[in-house]
Amino acid sequence: MKTLPMFFNGAWVEASEGRTREILNPANNELLALVTDGDVHDAETAIGHARKAFDEGPWPRMRAQERASYLFKLADLIESRADALAELETRNNGKPLREAKFDVADAAACFRYYAGLITKPLGQTYEVSDPTIQSMVVREPIGVCGQIIPWNYPLLMAAWKLAPGLAAGNCCILKPAETTPLTAIELFKLIAEAGFPAGAAQLLLGPGPTAGHALAANGHVDKIAFTGGTVTGRKIMAAATGNIKKVTLELGGKSPCIVFADADFDVALEYAMFAIFAGQGEVCSAGSRLVLERKLADRFLPRLAEACGKIIVGDGLDPKTEMGPLITRHHMERVLGYIDAGRSEGASLLCGGTRLTEGALAKGNFVAPTIFENTRPEMKIVREEIFGPVQVVQLFDTEEEALRLANDTIYGLAGGVFTGDQGKGLRVLRGLRAGITWLNTYHPTFNEAPWGGYKQSGIGRELGTFGLDAYLETKQININLVPQRLNWFSGLQ
Repeated sequence: MKTLPMFFNGAWVEASEGRTREILNPANNELLALVTDGDVHDAETAIGHARKAFDEGPWPRMRAQERASYLFKLADLIESRADALAELETRNNGKPLREAKFDVADAAACFRYYAGLITKPLGQTYEVSDPTIQSMVVREPIGVCGQIIPWNYPLLMAAWKLAPGLAAGNCCILKPAETTPLTAIELFKLIAEAGFPAGAAQLLLGPGPTAGHALAANGHVDKIAFTGGTVTGRKIMAAATGNIKKVTLELGGKSPCIVFADADFDVALEYAMFAIFAGQGEVCSAGSRLVLERKLADRFLPRLAEACGKIIVGDGLDPKTEMGPLITRHHMERVLGYIDAGRSEGASLLCGGTRLTEGALAKGNFVAPTIFENTRPEMKIVREEIFGPVQVVQLFDTEEEALRLANDTIYGLAGGVFTGDQGKGLRVLRGLRAGITWLNTYHPTFNEAPWGGYKQSGIGRELGTFGLDAYLETKQININLVPQRLNWFSGLQ
Protein backbone atom coordinates (compact mmCIF):
# COMPACT_ATOMS: atom_id res chain seq x y z
CA MET A 1 0.00 0.00 0.00
CA LYS A 2 1.41 3.38 -1.02
CA THR A 3 2.16 5.74 1.87
CA LEU A 4 0.21 9.00 1.65
CA PRO A 5 2.48 12.02 2.19
CA MET A 6 2.42 15.49 3.75
CA PHE A 7 2.44 18.73 1.77
CA PHE A 8 5.26 21.22 2.42
CA ASN A 9 6.13 24.27 0.32
CA GLY A 10 4.10 23.11 -2.67
CA ALA A 11 5.54 19.56 -2.70
CA TRP A 12 4.50 16.15 -1.35
CA VAL A 13 6.96 14.78 1.23
CA GLU A 14 7.24 11.85 3.63
CA ALA A 15 8.19 12.08 7.29
CA SER A 16 11.87 12.71 7.94
CA GLU A 17 12.20 9.57 10.09
CA GLY A 18 10.18 7.44 7.69
CA ARG A 19 7.49 6.58 10.23
CA THR A 20 4.03 5.64 9.03
CA ARG A 21 0.59 5.26 10.60
CA GLU A 22 -2.24 2.88 9.75
CA ILE A 23 -5.63 4.50 9.19
CA LEU A 24 -8.59 2.26 10.02
CA ASN A 25 -12.27 2.23 9.06
CA PRO A 26 -14.16 2.49 12.38
CA ALA A 27 -17.07 0.49 10.98
CA ASN A 28 -14.95 -2.67 10.69
CA ASN A 29 -11.43 -1.72 11.87
CA GLU A 30 -10.01 -2.73 8.49
CA LEU A 31 -7.00 -0.94 7.04
CA LEU A 32 -7.98 2.03 4.88
CA ALA A 33 -4.65 3.68 4.19
CA LEU A 34 -1.07 4.13 5.28
CA VAL A 35 0.05 7.70 5.89
CA THR A 36 3.37 9.27 6.72
CA ASP A 37 3.70 10.20 10.39
CA GLY A 38 5.61 13.38 11.14
CA ASP A 39 7.34 14.52 14.31
CA VAL A 40 8.88 17.65 15.81
CA HIS A 41 11.49 17.88 13.06
CA ASP A 42 8.81 17.75 10.37
CA ALA A 43 6.81 20.42 12.19
CA GLU A 44 9.88 22.64 12.28
CA THR A 45 10.42 22.09 8.56
CA ALA A 46 6.82 23.07 7.81
CA ILE A 47 7.14 26.13 10.04
CA GLY A 48 10.33 27.19 8.25
CA HIS A 49 8.62 27.02 4.86
CA ALA A 50 5.60 28.93 6.15
CA ARG A 51 7.79 31.57 7.77
CA LYS A 52 9.71 32.17 4.56
CA ALA A 53 6.50 32.21 2.53
CA PHE A 54 4.96 34.82 4.80
CA ASP A 55 8.06 36.99 5.12
CA GLU A 56 9.09 36.87 1.47
CA GLY A 57 6.43 35.14 -0.62
CA PRO A 58 3.53 36.45 -2.69
CA TRP A 59 0.52 35.22 -0.71
CA PRO A 60 0.32 37.93 2.02
CA ARG A 61 1.20 40.59 -0.56
CA MET A 62 -1.60 39.76 -2.98
CA ARG A 63 -4.62 41.98 -3.28
CA ALA A 64 -7.64 40.57 -1.50
CA GLN A 65 -9.42 39.99 -4.80
CA GLU A 66 -6.59 37.76 -6.01
CA ARG A 67 -6.55 35.66 -2.83
CA ALA A 68 -10.31 35.39 -3.12
CA SER A 69 -9.99 33.98 -6.63
CA TYR A 70 -7.95 31.05 -5.28
CA LEU A 71 -10.52 30.36 -2.57
CA PHE A 72 -13.38 30.47 -5.05
CA LYS A 73 -11.52 28.01 -7.27
CA LEU A 74 -10.90 25.71 -4.32
CA ALA A 75 -14.61 25.78 -3.42
CA ASP A 76 -15.48 24.82 -6.99
CA LEU A 77 -13.00 21.94 -6.89
CA ILE A 78 -14.44 20.64 -3.60
CA GLU A 79 -17.91 20.65 -5.11
CA SER A 80 -16.68 18.84 -8.22
CA ARG A 81 -15.31 16.01 -6.02
CA ALA A 82 -18.14 16.09 -3.48
CA ASP A 83 -19.30 12.48 -3.77
CA ALA A 84 -15.80 11.03 -3.51
CA LEU A 85 -14.90 13.29 -0.58
CA ALA A 86 -18.10 12.37 1.30
CA GLU A 87 -17.51 8.65 0.83
CA LEU A 88 -13.92 8.97 2.01
CA GLU A 89 -15.05 10.99 5.03
CA THR A 90 -17.52 8.27 5.98
CA ARG A 91 -14.94 5.51 5.58
CA ASN A 92 -12.40 7.38 7.73
CA ASN A 93 -14.69 8.93 10.35
CA GLY A 94 -17.66 6.54 10.39
CA LYS A 95 -20.46 9.10 10.23
CA PRO A 96 -23.49 8.33 8.02
CA LEU A 97 -22.96 9.29 4.39
CA ARG A 98 -25.85 11.77 4.47
CA GLU A 99 -24.01 13.71 7.19
CA ALA A 100 -20.71 13.56 5.31
CA LYS A 101 -22.37 14.94 2.18
CA PHE A 102 -23.68 17.88 4.19
CA ASP A 103 -20.20 18.50 5.64
CA VAL A 104 -18.56 18.55 2.21
CA ALA A 105 -21.09 21.03 0.86
CA ASP A 106 -20.63 23.21 3.94
CA ALA A 107 -16.84 23.10 3.56
CA ALA A 108 -17.11 24.42 0.00
CA ALA A 109 -19.54 27.11 1.21
CA CYS A 110 -17.08 28.13 3.94
CA PHE A 111 -14.27 28.78 1.45
CA ARG A 112 -16.71 30.66 -0.76
CA TYR A 113 -17.99 32.75 2.18
CA TYR A 114 -14.52 33.94 3.18
CA ALA A 115 -13.53 34.54 -0.42
CA GLY A 116 -16.41 36.99 -0.60
CA LEU A 117 -15.89 38.49 2.85
CA ILE A 118 -12.22 39.37 2.39
CA THR A 119 -13.05 41.71 -0.51
CA LYS A 120 -15.46 43.75 1.61
CA PRO A 121 -14.43 46.92 3.47
CA LEU A 122 -11.97 46.44 6.32
CA GLY A 123 -10.60 49.04 8.69
CA GLN A 124 -11.68 52.59 9.57
CA THR A 125 -10.91 56.24 9.05
CA TYR A 126 -11.71 58.66 11.84
CA GLU A 127 -11.27 62.28 12.82
CA VAL A 128 -8.95 63.17 15.68
CA SER A 129 -8.52 66.38 17.64
CA ASP A 130 -5.55 67.53 15.54
CA PRO A 131 -6.85 68.66 12.12
CA THR A 132 -3.42 68.20 10.55
CA ILE A 133 -3.48 64.42 11.21
CA GLN A 134 -5.34 61.89 9.06
CA SER A 135 -5.91 58.74 11.11
CA MET A 136 -6.95 55.30 9.98
CA VAL A 137 -7.03 51.66 11.00
CA VAL A 138 -5.95 48.89 8.64
CA ARG A 139 -6.20 45.13 9.08
CA GLU A 140 -3.22 42.92 8.27
CA PRO A 141 -2.52 39.17 8.43
CA ILE A 142 -1.05 37.86 11.66
CA GLY A 143 1.66 35.75 10.03
CA VAL A 144 2.30 32.01 10.36
CA CYS A 145 -0.74 30.21 11.76
CA GLY A 146 -0.70 26.70 13.17
CA GLN A 147 -4.11 25.02 12.93
CA ILE A 148 -4.93 21.78 14.76
CA ILE A 149 -8.26 20.13 14.01
CA PRO A 150 -10.21 17.19 15.50
CA TRP A 151 -11.40 13.90 14.06
CA ASN A 152 -15.18 14.45 14.26
CA TYR A 153 -15.46 16.84 11.26
CA PRO A 154 -12.17 16.30 9.40
CA LEU A 155 -12.92 18.20 6.18
CA LEU A 156 -15.25 20.81 7.61
CA MET A 157 -12.90 21.77 10.45
CA ALA A 158 -10.10 22.12 7.91
CA ALA A 159 -12.28 24.60 6.03
CA TRP A 160 -13.20 26.47 9.22
CA LYS A 161 -9.50 27.03 9.90
CA LEU A 162 -7.98 27.41 6.45
CA ALA A 163 -10.65 29.57 4.81
CA PRO A 164 -10.41 32.64 7.09
CA GLY A 165 -6.69 32.15 7.72
CA LEU A 166 -5.82 32.10 4.03
CA ALA A 167 -8.36 34.76 3.10
CA ALA A 168 -6.69 37.14 5.55
CA GLY A 169 -3.29 36.55 3.91
CA ASN A 170 -1.70 34.30 6.51
CA CYS A 171 0.46 31.28 5.72
CA CYS A 172 -1.15 28.29 7.40
CA ILE A 173 0.02 24.92 8.68
CA LEU A 174 -2.85 22.48 9.10
CA LYS A 175 -2.43 19.45 11.35
CA PRO A 176 -5.40 17.07 11.15
CA ALA A 177 -6.14 14.50 13.82
CA GLU A 178 -3.83 11.54 13.38
CA THR A 179 -6.80 9.15 13.02
CA THR A 180 -8.62 11.09 10.26
CA PRO A 181 -6.18 12.70 7.80
CA LEU A 182 -7.58 11.29 4.56
CA THR A 183 -9.93 14.08 3.44
CA ALA A 184 -7.36 16.68 4.51
CA ILE A 185 -4.86 15.01 2.16
CA GLU A 186 -7.45 15.14 -0.62
CA LEU A 187 -8.13 18.80 0.20
CA PHE A 188 -4.45 19.62 -0.24
CA LYS A 189 -4.46 17.86 -3.60
CA LEU A 190 -7.14 20.36 -4.57
CA ILE A 191 -5.12 23.24 -3.10
CA ALA A 192 -2.23 22.16 -5.31
CA GLU A 193 -4.56 21.85 -8.31
CA ALA A 194 -5.91 25.34 -7.66
CA GLY A 195 -2.34 26.67 -7.89
CA PHE A 196 -1.91 28.25 -4.46
CA PRO A 197 1.61 29.69 -4.11
CA ALA A 198 4.15 27.42 -2.43
CA GLY A 199 4.15 27.83 1.33
CA ALA A 200 0.73 29.47 1.60
CA ALA A 201 -0.71 26.26 3.03
CA GLN A 202 1.18 23.28 4.49
CA LEU A 203 -0.20 19.92 5.59
CA LEU A 204 1.53 18.42 8.63
CA LEU A 205 0.66 14.86 9.66
CA GLY A 206 1.57 13.38 13.02
CA PRO A 207 0.61 13.01 16.68
CA GLY A 208 -0.62 15.89 18.78
CA PRO A 209 1.91 15.52 21.62
CA THR A 210 4.85 15.89 19.19
CA ALA A 211 3.90 17.56 15.91
CA GLY A 212 0.96 19.48 17.36
CA HIS A 213 2.86 20.63 20.43
CA ALA A 214 5.67 21.90 18.22
CA LEU A 215 3.24 24.16 16.37
CA ALA A 216 1.97 25.59 19.65
CA ALA A 217 5.41 26.08 21.19
CA ASN A 218 7.52 27.29 18.24
CA GLY A 219 8.45 30.95 18.39
CA HIS A 220 8.19 31.37 14.60
CA VAL A 221 4.45 30.61 14.72
CA ASP A 222 2.39 33.75 15.33
CA LYS A 223 -0.99 32.16 16.02
CA ILE A 224 -2.31 28.77 17.07
CA ALA A 225 -5.91 27.69 16.51
CA PHE A 226 -7.13 24.47 18.08
CA THR A 227 -10.40 22.58 18.15
CA GLY A 228 -10.61 19.62 20.50
CA GLY A 229 -10.80 18.62 24.15
CA THR A 230 -10.40 21.04 27.04
CA VAL A 231 -7.51 19.10 28.59
CA THR A 232 -5.48 19.40 25.37
CA GLY A 233 -6.60 23.00 25.00
CA ARG A 234 -4.93 23.87 28.29
CA LYS A 235 -1.67 22.32 27.07
CA ILE A 236 -1.89 24.25 23.79
CA MET A 237 -2.49 27.48 25.69
CA ALA A 238 0.47 26.87 27.99
CA ALA A 239 2.77 26.00 25.10
CA ALA A 240 1.78 29.18 23.28
CA THR A 241 3.02 31.46 26.05
CA GLY A 242 6.64 31.30 24.88
CA ASN A 243 6.20 34.04 22.29
CA ILE A 244 2.72 35.16 23.47
CA LYS A 245 1.20 33.94 20.21
CA LYS A 246 -2.43 34.61 19.39
CA VAL A 247 -4.65 31.74 20.53
CA THR A 248 -8.08 30.54 19.42
CA LEU A 249 -9.50 27.55 21.28
CA GLU A 250 -12.78 25.79 20.53
CA LEU A 251 -13.08 23.19 23.25
CA GLY A 252 -15.54 20.87 24.94
CA GLY A 253 -19.13 21.12 26.03
CA LYS A 254 -21.82 19.59 28.19
CA SER A 255 -24.67 21.39 26.55
CA PRO A 256 -28.28 21.44 27.75
CA CYS A 257 -31.32 20.70 25.60
CA ILE A 258 -34.11 22.28 27.66
CA VAL A 259 -37.66 21.06 26.98
CA PHE A 260 -40.65 22.79 28.57
CA ALA A 261 -44.03 21.11 28.84
CA ASP A 262 -45.60 23.66 26.45
CA ALA A 263 -43.21 22.73 23.61
CA ASP A 264 -44.46 21.05 20.44
CA PHE A 265 -44.14 17.45 21.64
CA ASP A 266 -43.09 15.79 18.38
CA VAL A 267 -40.64 18.55 17.46
CA ALA A 268 -39.00 18.48 20.89
CA LEU A 269 -38.85 14.67 20.87
CA GLU A 270 -37.02 14.47 17.56
CA TYR A 271 -34.61 17.29 18.38
CA ALA A 272 -33.83 15.78 21.79
CA MET A 273 -32.61 12.73 19.85
CA PHE A 274 -30.92 14.70 17.07
CA ALA A 275 -29.10 16.88 19.62
CA ILE A 276 -27.17 13.92 21.00
CA PHE A 277 -27.22 11.13 18.40
CA ALA A 278 -26.29 13.14 15.29
CA GLY A 279 -22.64 12.41 14.62
CA GLN A 280 -22.74 9.57 17.19
CA GLY A 281 -22.63 12.22 19.90
CA GLU A 282 -19.04 12.96 18.90
CA VAL A 283 -19.91 16.65 18.57
CA CYS A 284 -18.62 19.42 20.83
CA SER A 285 -22.03 21.11 20.91
CA ALA A 286 -24.04 17.90 21.42
CA GLY A 287 -27.14 18.23 23.58
CA SER A 288 -25.82 15.68 26.05
CA ARG A 289 -28.04 16.89 28.91
CA LEU A 290 -31.80 16.70 28.40
CA VAL A 291 -33.18 19.22 30.89
CA LEU A 292 -36.85 18.24 30.94
CA GLU A 293 -39.85 19.75 32.72
CA ARG A 294 -40.95 17.20 35.30
CA LYS A 295 -44.66 17.22 34.46
CA LEU A 296 -43.81 16.17 30.90
CA ALA A 297 -41.50 13.31 31.90
CA ASP A 298 -44.05 10.51 32.24
CA ARG A 299 -45.23 11.10 28.70
CA PHE A 300 -41.94 12.16 27.08
CA LEU A 301 -39.42 9.64 28.37
CA PRO A 302 -41.19 6.42 27.34
CA ARG A 303 -41.63 7.79 23.82
CA LEU A 304 -38.00 8.86 23.78
CA ALA A 305 -36.80 5.42 24.86
CA GLU A 306 -39.00 3.71 22.28
CA ALA A 307 -37.75 5.95 19.46
CA CYS A 308 -34.09 5.60 20.46
CA GLY A 309 -34.44 1.83 20.39
CA LYS A 310 -35.39 2.09 16.72
CA ILE A 311 -32.37 4.15 15.63
CA ILE A 312 -30.60 2.24 12.86
CA VAL A 313 -26.95 1.83 13.81
CA GLY A 314 -24.48 0.57 11.25
CA ASP A 315 -21.86 1.27 8.61
CA GLY A 316 -22.17 4.87 7.48
CA LEU A 317 -22.05 3.82 3.84
CA ASP A 318 -25.34 1.96 4.22
CA PRO A 319 -28.04 4.46 3.16
CA LYS A 320 -30.35 3.17 5.91
CA THR A 321 -27.83 3.96 8.68
CA GLU A 322 -28.87 6.73 11.08
CA MET A 323 -25.93 6.48 13.50
CA GLY A 324 -22.46 5.17 12.77
CA PRO A 325 -19.54 3.78 14.81
CA LEU A 326 -17.33 5.64 17.25
CA ILE A 327 -13.99 6.76 15.90
CA THR A 328 -11.66 4.16 17.47
CA ARG A 329 -11.82 1.09 19.66
CA HIS A 330 -10.03 3.06 22.38
CA HIS A 331 -12.62 5.82 22.30
CA MET A 332 -15.43 3.26 22.33
CA GLU A 333 -13.98 1.75 25.51
CA ARG A 334 -13.80 5.23 27.03
CA VAL A 335 -17.50 5.83 26.30
CA LEU A 336 -18.43 2.40 27.69
CA GLY A 337 -16.44 3.30 30.79
CA TYR A 338 -18.64 6.34 31.31
CA ILE A 339 -21.72 4.16 30.93
CA ASP A 340 -20.36 1.83 33.62
CA ALA A 341 -19.69 4.86 35.84
CA GLY A 342 -23.29 6.03 35.39
CA ARG A 343 -24.59 2.66 36.52
CA SER A 344 -22.24 2.52 39.51
CA GLU A 345 -23.27 6.02 40.63
CA GLY A 346 -26.93 4.99 40.69
CA ALA A 347 -28.36 6.42 37.49
CA SER A 348 -30.97 4.34 35.66
CA LEU A 349 -30.68 3.32 32.03
CA LEU A 350 -33.67 4.48 30.04
CA CYS A 351 -32.28 2.79 26.92
CA GLY A 352 -29.05 1.45 25.44
CA GLY A 353 -25.96 1.14 27.57
CA THR A 354 -24.21 -1.61 25.61
CA ARG A 355 -21.77 -2.23 22.84
CA LEU A 356 -23.50 -3.52 19.68
CA THR A 357 -21.96 -6.74 18.35
CA GLU A 358 -24.64 -8.36 16.23
CA GLY A 359 -23.47 -9.61 12.83
CA ALA A 360 -21.27 -7.16 10.95
CA LEU A 361 -21.36 -4.74 13.88
CA ALA A 362 -19.03 -7.03 15.84
CA LYS A 363 -16.00 -5.80 13.89
CA GLY A 364 -16.73 -2.12 14.45
CA ASN A 365 -16.88 0.41 17.29
CA PHE A 366 -20.64 0.53 17.79
CA VAL A 367 -22.40 1.65 20.97
CA ALA A 368 -26.17 1.66 21.35
CA PRO A 369 -27.90 5.05 21.72
CA THR A 370 -27.90 5.49 25.50
CA ILE A 371 -29.98 7.63 27.85
CA PHE A 372 -29.73 7.81 31.65
CA GLU A 373 -32.52 9.00 33.96
CA ASN A 374 -32.62 9.45 37.75
CA THR A 375 -29.39 11.40 37.64
CA ARG A 376 -27.89 13.79 40.18
CA PRO A 377 -25.92 16.96 39.31
CA GLU A 378 -22.73 15.66 40.94
CA MET A 379 -22.57 12.48 38.83
CA LYS A 380 -19.62 12.01 36.53
CA ILE A 381 -21.91 11.37 33.54
CA VAL A 382 -23.66 14.70 34.21
CA ARG A 383 -20.53 16.79 34.71
CA GLU A 384 -17.97 15.43 32.22
CA GLU A 385 -17.97 15.48 28.43
CA ILE A 386 -18.44 11.90 27.23
CA PHE A 387 -18.25 12.66 23.50
CA GLY A 388 -20.40 9.75 22.49
CA PRO A 389 -24.07 8.70 22.13
CA VAL A 390 -24.89 9.13 25.82
CA GLN A 391 -27.51 11.57 27.11
CA VAL A 392 -28.48 12.27 30.72
CA VAL A 393 -31.91 13.46 31.84
CA GLN A 394 -32.30 16.20 34.45
CA LEU A 395 -35.80 17.16 35.63
CA PHE A 396 -36.98 20.64 36.66
CA ASP A 397 -40.18 22.26 37.91
CA THR A 398 -39.68 25.98 37.23
CA GLU A 399 -38.04 28.20 34.65
CA GLU A 400 -35.52 29.35 37.24
CA GLU A 401 -34.59 25.77 38.11
CA ALA A 402 -34.17 24.91 34.43
CA LEU A 403 -31.74 27.77 33.98
CA ARG A 404 -29.83 26.87 37.15
CA LEU A 405 -29.40 23.27 36.01
CA ALA A 406 -28.44 24.34 32.50
CA ASN A 407 -25.69 26.66 33.73
CA ASP A 408 -24.35 24.25 36.37
CA THR A 409 -21.34 23.22 34.30
CA ILE A 410 -17.75 24.28 33.71
CA TYR A 411 -18.59 24.47 30.01
CA GLY A 412 -20.55 27.01 28.02
CA LEU A 413 -20.54 26.08 24.37
CA ALA A 414 -24.16 25.59 23.32
CA GLY A 415 -27.74 25.08 24.43
CA GLY A 416 -31.23 24.70 23.04
CA VAL A 417 -34.66 25.59 24.39
CA PHE A 418 -37.99 24.13 23.31
CA THR A 419 -41.17 25.96 24.27
CA GLY A 420 -44.35 27.33 22.73
CA ASP A 421 -43.86 30.58 24.64
CA GLN A 422 -41.45 32.73 22.60
CA GLY A 423 -40.96 35.22 25.41
CA LYS A 424 -40.01 32.51 27.88
CA GLY A 425 -37.74 30.94 25.30
CA LEU A 426 -35.86 34.18 24.73
CA ARG A 427 -35.59 34.81 28.48
CA VAL A 428 -33.99 31.42 29.00
CA LEU A 429 -31.66 31.83 26.02
CA ARG A 430 -30.54 35.20 27.36
CA GLY A 431 -29.86 33.57 30.72
CA LEU A 432 -27.81 30.69 29.30
CA ARG A 433 -24.08 31.13 29.78
CA ALA A 434 -23.25 29.72 26.37
CA GLY A 435 -21.97 31.04 23.08
CA ILE A 436 -24.31 29.20 20.69
CA THR A 437 -28.02 28.92 21.42
CA TRP A 438 -31.15 27.76 19.61
CA LEU A 439 -34.90 28.13 20.16
CA ASN A 440 -37.07 25.24 18.97
CA THR A 441 -34.20 23.74 16.99
CA TYR A 442 -30.78 22.26 17.69
CA HIS A 443 -27.47 22.07 15.81
CA PRO A 444 -27.97 24.39 12.79
CA THR A 445 -24.63 26.03 12.07
CA PHE A 446 -23.99 28.86 9.65
CA ASN A 447 -20.77 30.15 8.12
CA GLU A 448 -22.11 33.65 8.70
CA ALA A 449 -22.52 33.26 12.49
CA PRO A 450 -19.81 33.16 15.20
CA TRP A 451 -19.00 29.79 16.76
CA GLY A 452 -17.42 29.46 20.20
CA GLY A 453 -18.13 29.20 23.88
CA TYR A 454 -18.12 30.72 27.34
CA LYS A 455 -16.15 29.48 30.34
CA GLN A 456 -13.97 26.40 29.70
CA SER A 457 -15.44 25.86 26.24
CA GLY A 458 -12.79 28.04 24.71
CA ILE A 459 -11.34 31.39 23.73
CA GLY A 460 -12.35 33.46 20.72
CA ARG A 461 -14.76 32.71 17.90
CA GLU A 462 -14.67 31.01 14.53
CA LEU A 463 -16.90 31.63 11.50
CA GLY A 464 -18.63 34.84 10.49
CA THR A 465 -16.84 38.16 10.57
CA PHE A 466 -15.52 37.19 14.02
CA GLY A 467 -13.70 34.25 12.47
CA LEU A 468 -11.93 36.55 10.02
CA ASP A 469 -11.06 39.02 12.79
CA ALA A 470 -9.28 36.18 14.60
CA TYR A 471 -6.76 36.00 11.74
CA LEU A 472 -6.13 39.73 11.39
CA GLU A 473 -3.95 42.22 13.25
CA THR A 474 -5.24 45.76 13.80
CA LYS A 475 -2.85 48.59 12.93
CA GLN A 476 -3.28 52.31 13.63
CA ILE A 477 -1.83 54.68 11.01
CA ASN A 478 -1.48 58.43 11.55
CA ILE A 479 -0.42 60.73 8.68
CA ASN A 480 0.79 64.28 9.19
CA LEU A 481 -0.83 66.29 6.41
CA VAL A 482 1.10 69.50 7.23
CA PRO A 483 4.67 68.54 8.20
CA GLN A 484 6.31 71.30 10.21
CA ARG A 485 8.76 71.78 13.07
CA LEU A 486 7.59 71.15 16.64
CA ASN A 487 10.11 73.59 18.18
CA TRP A 488 10.09 71.24 21.14
CA PHE A 489 13.83 70.89 21.90
CA SER A 490 15.88 73.94 22.74
CA GLY A 491 19.04 72.45 21.23
CA LEU A 492 17.39 72.52 17.77
CA GLN A 493 16.49 76.21 17.86
